[in-house]
Amino acid sequence: MDKYISVGKILNFHGIKGEAKVGFSRGQEDFILGLKEVFVRKDNEYIPFVVQNVRLNKNFALFKFKGIDSINELMDYKGSLIFVEESFIRENLEENEFLIDELVGMSIYDNDGNKLGFVIGVSNNGANDLLSVKTNTKHVSLIPFVEAFIKKVDIKEKAITINNIAGLLE
Repeated sequence: MDKYISVGKILNFHGIKGEAKVGFSRGQEDFILGLKEVFVRKDNEYIPFVVQNVRLNKNFALFKFKGIDSINELMDYKGSLIFVEESFIRENLEENEFLIDELVGMSIYDNDGNKLGFVIGVSNNGANDLLSVKTNTKHVSLIPFVEAFIKKVDIKEKAITINNIAGLLE
């Protein structure tokens, strides 16, 4: 069974010819502009949509889907999430990019190999991603997901090595 990952949401229509106003995560403009096929989830079913055209307008993307030519044809999908297949996302990851679900649950180690805790979540503060780490002392600390702190991510070993400077983890 295919696994899908949400990449946006149909917020409204744009104009009268069936263009969809789509919200998406900041920093993903190039990815969004490169989409050729997406899936819209409606009533727990993933419906394939061919992207005829996509362009950016302010903080949104405007999608024109093949076969959707009026507001009425688009209205049933207003509020629906847009997905792509996970395999497509993985093919387009750059070096040192990871899916959030890969990082959650990974163990955190210092440079000496001492286990410090594990990742319980990933968030973004607008500047960079943050790992929420539950330490061995049961405290939750945030670690910026930047090279200054993250030394190595080993997906196969489910391990992240950090530069544990004083005060980073409580």
